[in-house]
Amino acid sequence: MNLSCIIIDDEPNAVKLLEMMVGQYTKWALLAKCYDALEAMAFLKEQKADFIFLDINMPQLTGMELAGLLSKDTKIVFTTAYSQYAAESYTFQTIDYLLKPITLERFLAAQLKIEAYFSKNQASEKIPPAVGNEYFFVKSGKELRKILLDDIQYFEGQKEYVRLVTSTEQLLIYRRIKDIDEQLSPPFVRVHNSYIVNTRQLNKIMDNHIYIAGKQIPISEKFKDAFMGVIQQRIF
Repeated sequence: MNLSCIIIDDEPNAVKLLEMMVGQYTKWALLAKCYDALEAMAFLKEQKADFIFLDINMPQLTGMELAGLLSKDTKIVFTTAYSQYAAESYTFQTIDYLLKPITLERFLAAQLKIEAYFSKNQASEKIPPAVGNEYFFVKSGKELRKILLDDIQYFEGQKEYVRLVTSTEQLLIYRRIKDIDEQLSPPFVRVHNSYIVNTRQLNKIMDNHIYIAGKQIPISEKFKDAFMGVIQQRIF
């Protein structure tokens, strides 16, 4: 796919590695190599790129600070040696988060992800319809309990059953969390092997954790991208 990009990184060796990978393994046009945030800002005022490779730990302005100053439609692939910024990075228009040293295997995986992102049909990126008053029934003892989807905060897998949590009650469902996940769609998103959350109910995201009504829920690497993809659609 023919895309354009720039590299923003104060480490010459990191720039050379990315430049080599882009040149040898993609059809992307590398428009510029910027060694600090101010140079990158000056370039982006004059020319637009489809996406940027952005280092986080840089002098003058960090990558996170620069990302906050860029246009909201600037697509970003973060490149960093620090994993702790992963969740925060997805508050921007982030496509991927590459940990240094970047291996060829990881770069090629990112290439597929980047090109898939730009290949998506525009309609598929629209915000999912509201859940509204949709509901389903949960078997609890001898009863079938009607639960509004909007009332659910999260599902928690616990061995052979799943715990459904709302603001007023908790119910045990004797099913696998995988089976429940297959029946649900956004705003319900799997964030961990043990958790499905209702994104309408979450209060904040910080340090790779979600907070819902005082409950801290971890975001695992396996499910992070899909979860943050849903969150991105609600970021102003």
